[in-house]
Amino acid sequence: MKNSIPCTSTDVVVGRIDVTIIVPVYNEAETLPITLSRIRDAMGPSAEIIVVDDGCSDGTSEWLRSQDPTQLQRVIHRRRNYGKGSAIRLGIRHSKGRVVAIQDADLEYDPADLARAIEPILQGESKVVYGSRYLSQTSGKYLHRSMNRLLTTLSNLSTGLSLTDMETCHKAFDGDLVRSLRLREQRFGIEPEITAKIAALGIKIDEVPTSYRARSYSEGKKITWRDGVSALVCLWRYRIR
Repeated sequence: MKNSIPCTSTDVVVGRIDVTIIVPVYNEAETLPITLSRIRDAMGPSAEIIVVDDGCSDGTSEWLRSQDPTQLQRVIHRRRNYGKGSAIRLGIRHSKGRVVAIQDADLEYDPADLARAIEPILQGESKVVYGSRYLSQTSGKYLHRSMNRLLTTLSNLSTGLSLTDMETCHKAFDGDLVRSLRLREQRFGIEPEITAKIAALGIKIDEVPTSYRARSYSEGKKITWRDGVSALVCLWRYRIR
């Protein structure tokens, strides 16, 4: 597997320092094992991995229960699906890392790129880093790209930030900072919520490039136009007055 991290010492640093990777998962039985393997390759054996099984019904839960617990430091099973935002909030509450980062289970984002976002926080250069799909070549339907750019632009107008990709999955935070936030969104609205609440604290959000391979709905993509509308509502709800 290729290593896209620009600093050759990153794997050593990430493996040595307490990093938590939160993996919210809902019905990703085919991709989750590959995702977890790639996280271990990129982050090293000492990274804390918290998998939040958000009410899976496709065999993902059974696969997780069959795994060696020493390979999966923490698995939280939920009986019903509450949404990605709720799963991330739960993972944050249980995290112990000096850095807390998010990785989806569907392989649209490469876990190797997540280390790019983690590295500046470990080195004390940043408090929050987002992996932007639009700072590198990216795939995806025109409608989805247009909606993402619209939401990012509206978020920037509200927060005063200059992000290129507010809706990205790859987000890394100073652990104490993100655990101090009072988050409430259940689904994808957590993206504009967490961005606005960090901006309200006057904290800069840095960006690094991250690769992206969009899935189709037939491949299991779950976000819909309804989530876009919900994000617009959240942008208004959490606007910085």
